[in-house]
Amino acid sequence: MQDRGASVPENRRDAFDGRDNDDRLIVAVAYKLQIVYVKFVGTHKEYDAVDAETIDAA
Repeated sequence: MQDRGASVPENRRDAFDGRDNDDRLIVAVAYKLQIVYVKFVGTHKEYDAVDAETIDAA
């Protein structure tokens, strides 16, 4: 069962809704290494302008 606050794009990335569903967080998960890489933090409007599967944090 998937959490209602997260969606799963391709490429082993997870997207989470933030505070009051106003913000988005995209992370890449290296399960074998048990590491989470933050790829994006922003508003829903900013999230709509990026490709969740390819974005890479600067």
